Amino acid sequence: MKKLTLLASLLLPLAALAQGNWPEKAITFVVPFPPGGPTDLMARLIATPLAKRLNVPVIVENKAGASGNIGTLQVVRAKPDGYTILLAASGNLSVNQYLYKNLGFDPVKDLTPIVQISKFPLVLEVSETSPIKSFKDYVAYAKNQDNRVTFASAGNGTPQHLGGELFKVSAKVDITHIPYKGAGPAIVDLMGGQVTSMFDILGSSMQHIKSGKFRALAVTTKNRSKQIPNVPSISELGYPSFEYYAWHGISTTTGAPKPVVDRLNAEIRGIFQDSAFRAQWQEMGSEVEVGTPEQFGDVIRSEARKMETLIKSLNIQLD
Repeated sequence: MKKLTLLASLLLPLAALAQGNWPEKAITFVVPFPPGGPTDLMARLIATPLAKRLNVPVIVENKAGASGNIGTLQVVRAKPDGYTILLAASGNLSVNQYLYKNLGFDPVKDLTPIVQISKFPLVLEVSETSPIKSFKDYVAYAKNQDNRVTFASAGNGTPQHLGGELFKVSAKVDITHIPYKGAGPAIVDLMGGQVTSMFDILGSSMQHIKSGKFRALAVTTKNRSKQIPNVPSISELGYPSFEYYAWHGISTTTGAPKPVVDRLNAEIRGIFQDSAFRAQWQEMGSEVEVGTPEQFGDVIRSEARKMETLIKSLNIQLD
């Protein structure tokens, strides 16, 4: 009789979820980066309408450090009930596991995908004063042994770095990586001509492209970006298999009940159906990418395979 009582007590929470009683308390929305950055902005844009739809507070909590690993680990260790969710960048879910020796978790096994929310093209750009006028010029310039072509990044292992390295391999060009401590200093030096080029996330450089300070040569996504439709993609310029982009998504602790994951997915997808919200989202330079948890899981795994091959070939290792 005691065993039956224990079993019933364990099944009650799941039954309640199936009946739609979840959520019954506040949700913690962990951002593994400092306040004020693009990832933080995304979380706050989503948190307000999500709280209204779920009728409970959605509290954004910044837990920065170790390239997002500290905040990610907090969600991994949380109770698997869906009350702790993570807004993760591509690095947290598909890159860091190959950059760090002791990550402390497996992002594929220890986190459950909820939904992908962004797809940021990277843009190959040069300063307005650069003699390089087109993508064709850039490749020719890089293949000329008399030139030392450099590309700046926000640091080792960042999307700007890996995008440049992937292009270097694909196009078989000799370009030298110059890492900076953040995208800001890299952009300043690109503007001043201290470095030749940069594969930057479009949202970070959009204002400088629009003002004419930077010359956009190509985007790294398969198709052109709706934000700068006159700029061709690298894929259409002779490298059809080339594709690279930064992305973000929302995950929760592995073991969270499927009804909870499906509910969160449905509510977040509902937020993106609002035209005003979509317009605000696209102003950041992101394409709108929302689908099922299974689709997001496929993205995480496929990107992880691509990054594993690239990172191991470059022998990049971070402490």
